[in-house]
Amino acid sequence: MRYIVILKGTQPAGPPPEGLMNAIMDLGAEATSSGAMLDNGGLAPSASGARVTVAGGDLSVMDGPFAESKEYISYAIYEVRSKEEAVEWASRFMRLHVDLWPGWDGESEVVRIMGPEDFAPPA
Repeated sequence: MRYIVILKGTQPAGPPPEGLMNAIMDLGAEATSSGAMLDNGGLAPSASGARVTVAGGDLSVMDGPFAESKEYISYAIYEVRSKEEAVEWASRFMRLHVDLWPGWDGESEVVRIMGPEDFAPPA
């Protein structure tokens, strides 16, 4: 099963601690070498994006930034055996922030990516 983990957070003033970035790189290398992580990357602030909405049959486009207090920061795509395994990788990533960046607040959303098997006609 594939899962996407999306990190959202608020950043204290100043850059992330160097130790955090090194720990994130080490965890990413471990996840990649185990075959669990398929892809990951940072996401630009919402000011560089747009939101496309359909409501009442009307389509609208709004340029960022958006008013949410938390910004999307990064994503990772995992190929794992279960939701619990995806949550474990996300939890390990979040634990690095707790341990190495005092004052940082955020959340990770773990969402299953549907595949062709989810749309197969019933047998």
